[in-house]
Amino acid sequence: MWRYIVKVITICGSLSFKEEMMIIAEKLALEGNCILTPVYPVKNFSKTDTQLEKLKEAHFKRIELSDAILVVNVNNYIGDSTSLEIEYAKKLEKEVIYYTELLRKN
Repeated sequence: MWRYIVKVITICGSLSFKEEMMIIAEKLALEGNCILTPVYPVKNFSKTDTQLEKLKEAHFKRIELSDAILVVNVNNYIGDSTSLEIEYAKKLEKEVIYYTELLRKN
């Protein structure tokens, strides 16, 4: 019988790289992984500080549920929020994969 192991991966990175994140998420999903992505802001929809905090908490919950995070660090850019996500993942002993390292391997 075939045994297939699915890896749950949370995408992390600056929302400036939203398009790259979605392309990477699709490629990883096509490889059979379960991909969790950030919630992207909707234009013309303002959020309160409480709502923004809830979105942040939800993203950290995704990291908790994951086997690994994939950091989309285009041009090696990692902002403050992404740095916190990396620290949190490491604290939870999650695998941390960097997009730039994947590019070098391929």
